[in-house]
Amino acid sequence: MRILAIHAHPDDIEFLMGGTLALLAPAHELTLATFTNGDCGSATHTREEIGRIRPAEAAAAAALLGARYVCLGCHDLEVDFRDELRRETAELLRRVAPDVVFTASPQDYMVDHEMASALVRDACFSAPVPLYATGRPEAAPPLAKVPYLLYADPIELTDYFGRPVEPMFVVDVSLTMDTKTAMLACHASQREWLRKHHGIDAYIETMKHWSAARGALIGAPYAEGFRQHLGHSFPRGDILAALLGDKTRRLQP
Repeated sequence: MRILAIHAHPDDIEFLMGGTLALLAPAHELTLATFTNGDCGSATHTREEIGRIRPAEAAAAAALLGARYVCLGCHDLEVDFRDELRRETAELLRRVAPDVVFTASPQDYMVDHEMASALVRDACFSAPVPLYATGRPEAAPPLAKVPYLLYADPIELTDYFGRPVEPMFVVDVSLTMDTKTAMLACHASQREWLRKHHGIDAYIETMKHWSAARGALIGAPYAEGFRQHLGHSFPRGDILAALLGDKTRRLQP
């Protein structure tokens, strides 16, 4: 099965779904993608320098899963729901041809994340439409069907009013936390940035804290939460249970 994980910036995937992807990696074809190259994420490098460093870190993290990494090349704080980027996102889906897509929460602490979520939802619907043209050279053919779409947790597990976001599914990632930690550690440039801009020094410990909070919902050391898009035309089967069996617990109907 082909699986696409796509989020806004380098390291978002590792923070929020790296453990689940590590569980899936041995048996499935994974592609990890980000909309931006992370070129605002530094207080020490130039924009051009960090725009090269962060995709390289993301590619190294993906390689730990045997996955490939794709960057759509947007700039940080410039992800928006414009026609060109809608078509580019649809083209990415057509090239990857995923059965399952993981992406950002629809509501999160910053607009890049929310626009990434909206663009991916839009592309899941439009990529199978035969008459929808992406306008790209050597464009890939339309998808055969709408893929499953799963939203990861938001940052800090809350919406932008600070209210807890309750997952529909929780995946026990206790066995893959070492891999998730190693993936996040690939993003060395971000520890310094977050300490400077957000006052966060414990980069990896923060990730473990959020993972432990999700684990507490199911009595596991560490877990990750997801919600499944169940709107019209999207598949509604319990795909996480089919992929991961007893590693997944459903919390909401």
